[in-house]
Amino acid sequence: MKIGIIGTGNMGRILAEALLDSGAVEEGSLMAANRTIAKAVALQNVYRGILATDNAAEAARFADIVFLCVKPLESRGVLKDIAPFLGKDKCLVSITSPISTDQLETATECSIIRMIPSITNRALAGATLVTYGKRCSSSWKKALDVLLRQISVPIEIEQEYVRVASDIVSCGPAFFSYLLQEFIRAAVKETNIDEERATKMASGMLIGMGELLRKGHYTLPALQEKVCVKGGITGEGIKVLEDGLGDLFTDLFRATHTKFKEDLEKVEKQFYT
Repeated sequence: MKIGIIGTGNMGRILAEALLDSGAVEEGSLMAANRTIAKAVALQNVYRGILATDNAAEAARFADIVFLCVKPLESRGVLKDIAPFLGKDKCLVSITSPISTDQLETATECSIIRMIPSITNRALAGATLVTYGKRCSSSWKKALDVLLRQISVPIEIEQEYVRVASDIVSCGPAFFSYLLQEFIRAAVKETNIDEERATKMASGMLIGMGELLRKGHYTLPALQEKVCVKGGITGEGIKVLEDGLGDLFTDLFRATHTKFKEDLEKVEKQFYT
């Protein structure tokens, strides 16, 4: 199966690296396209066998399955260029959450899938969110599932939950990276421990916590209960969190949903005007 990746910015490159490092795709079967060809060539400098181009249509012509990894408001223009090369036997996978499978199906006759990746896929871990278009063939559903299982755990998601699911799976690493950095900065400020050691400790803690959950030793509530001894030091810290967090995460989801609504309106104007 030949793979085309159009857009080799952050997520496009991460997707390519994950597919190649996992062995899901052979280098000679992948073409990376970016309008600034230097970005595609930079990827080619690491994976010598892949093909690089600045022509999206060339990647669409080459590939059996095309991953569209460009910004939402750039997607419509790219689709116009590549649609003539996306016949019914091919599959288009868009990683852009504001663009629905219904909208994509108005632009091309091939099978359509929307996939929301995560930076965790770079470690061949985490989840990917998948929504299938109405006319997506069963063979392409199976083929993508096999591909994604080599870099992640695919989770099928309905349109109404796309934003909150994306917040958890795709945006979550950035949110919790920020919180962990603030945790480290506070430790450094209050105790003068050096930042390098504090970062090493905190990173190790987070990785170890993830392993406990992955291996099923504890649930999140059970993990907290095991560490938080009644009347102990951890309990005092939990009290601060309970008092201080307030509606922080509620406000976070409201903010992302507001921005998502704005993006939806802009995308809809492109597809239906």
